[in-house]
Amino acid sequence: MEEFYRIRRLPPYVFEQINRAKAAARNAGADIIDLGMGNPDLPTPPHVIEKLKETLGKPKTDRYSASRGITGLRRAQAGYYARRFGVKLNPDTQIVATLGSKEGFANVAQAITAPGDVILCPNPSYPIHAFGFLMAGGVIRSVPSSPTPEFFAACERAIIHSIPKPIGLIVCYPSNPTAQVACLDFYKDLVAFAKKHEIFILSDLAYSEVYFDDNPPPSVLQVPGALDVTVEFTSMSKTFSMAGWRIGFAVGNERIIAALARVKSYLDYGAFTPVQVAATAALNGPDTCIREMRETYRKRRDTLVESFGRAGWVIPPPQASMFAWAPLPERFRDLGSMQFSTLMVEKSGVVVSPGVGFGEHGEGYVRIAMVENEQRIRQAARGVRHFLESGIETLHNVVPLANRR
Repeated sequence: MEEFYRIRRLPPYVFEQINRAKAAARNAGADIIDLGMGNPDLPTPPHVIEKLKETLGKPKTDRYSASRGITGLRRAQAGYYARRFGVKLNPDTQIVATLGSKEGFANVAQAITAPGDVILCPNPSYPIHAFGFLMAGGVIRSVPSSPTPEFFAACERAIIHSIPKPIGLIVCYPSNPTAQVACLDFYKDLVAFAKKHEIFILSDLAYSEVYFDDNPPPSVLQVPGALDVTVEFTSMSKTFSMAGWRIGFAVGNERIIAALARVKSYLDYGAFTPVQVAATAALNGPDTCIREMRETYRKRRDTLVESFGRAGWVIPPPQASMFAWAPLPERFRDLGSMQFSTLMVEKSGVVVSPGVGFGEHGEGYVRIAMVENEQRIRQAARGVRHFLESGIETLHNVVPLANRR
């Protein structure tokens, strides 16, 4: 039987093979250390939990909420942008609360995309960046994910050779999966580029608070005039370890924000009101918990780089995000990232995400999520050492990437 139209537009779920290997190993009694999904393991700050408890069980808050977000939450997000980036936003016309940044991307795609519209999307990139627009009937043209001059040269070529002309350009810094960070000068060039070609910028800033040096990642909205062409997506998931709460934001260009709000008004009533009230308390509260989160991930990053390095796998230290983007060890590069990641689960008990799951140009890499404590990361390194020292010649039923058909 033929698949439905939108389902046909989605490729096979590339992580399913890893999930099957993980499930099989666990069923066999193996202790699996899962560094695959970016699923925060840190606790939500206590003052946020207390505000949730305080708001629960009241008739007023048990009713339908507001799909664009309660007023206090939108004001709190405006306050965050003013403090963190020096950007002034109107909470009534330039901010919409979303059910996480993932839902925001998917619904903005529904709001602005006509069948056949072209979107420039980084490759490798977080899957929703491309597939939200594919499901909406759009066409993806891949551009590099690195914030370098080559990025603009590739975008220029893509615009020249795309029919119809692209309507939007997606960026994500700090990047998921590559952990690269963009500077404000890059964003200045990006805004100028977007205005020159009359296209929108869709910026994913979910990892704005997870950084490891003295230079906080900027927002593209800090560039004068960026609000004319930009919508930016942020999330409570990583900053406050609230991934399961499903709260995020889209902010910026009033025309796109109005379109997103209208689409959402037909699809949902917003997050549960007590969740929104607690998220407001998080944004308005002390930033001690954010600094502690950042230090925890910094220690994990240092442990990962040091222990995996001693195990024989050099991991480039990420500047930001909760991920390391690691090239396959040299002796295993011919396997490809999917085969390597599957064998990692089977032979070392360590789960990582194959780079090819983030786009064809992610091949040759894996993404390692720092979602286990330092002791478990060192334990993972011991499993990795055993796996690497076993040698590729001892691994059965392995077909190198170059020999596959």
